[in-house]
Amino acid sequence: MPEVVAHGRRPDLFGCGYCHLPNGFGRPENSSVVGLSVAYIVQQMADFKNGTRRSAEPDMGPPAAMIRVAQAATDEEVRVAAEYFASIPTAPWIRVVETETVPEIVVSRGMLVPVEGGETEPIGRRIIELPEDLARTELRDAASGFVAYVPRGSTARGEAIVEGETGAVACGVCHGSGLAGVGPVPALAGRSPSYTVRQLYDLQSGVRDGLWADLMKDVVATLSLDDMIAIAAYTASLDP
Repeated sequence: MPEVVAHGRRPDLFGCGYCHLPNGFGRPENSSVVGLSVAYIVQQMADFKNGTRRSAEPDMGPPAAMIRVAQAATDEEVRVAAEYFASIPTAPWIRVVETETVPEIVVSRGMLVPVEGGETEPIGRRIIELPEDLARTELRDAASGFVAYVPRGSTARGEAIVEGETGAVACGVCHGSGLAGVGPVPALAGRSPSYTVRQLYDLQSGVRDGLWADLMKDVVATLSLDDMIAIAAYTASLDP
């Protein structure tokens, strides 16, 4: 594992593996970087650095941290980390469950966790992404994944949108067969649905405006929140 991934370069640069995990599978508050192309990772770091990739929620910690990391990292450090994460095979990491009720939740250490006592609440118009094993996740166990609770019917609705059955351009035209990504266009299959919704919203609101963002502007322009949830639920349910 490269030094920049394992430990970073103190005091300016945290190790990539702390947030994204050593295998790059990531957590709901950040993103999965495993199996993305070198070109895509390098471009996203450049976008963070030059201010064209931001978050629609300015107070959200992980995007702000990525901007600081991108500004501190050298081109060589970015390349080494990108080549490392691009070389790791993807694997299932998120289990998608359609439901009407979910565990009652609180925010802890940047992610959603169930409250003690086992209470439940309606899912409403939300994606609730929780650790499969909270204790292991809090220890940054890179072998312990997540479960994503999504509204009933959302995966089928998402499939229709993704496949172009609702009038939109089919996502696979750019994102490839099985949404596994093509060159600088990222994979969508099996990725965090929380992250996917954030990116669709950021693209729609214009705060994510990097090199490839123009290709997405017409696609996201008319998406509703329910559309975004459905798309994310479906793409997360696919084998990565």
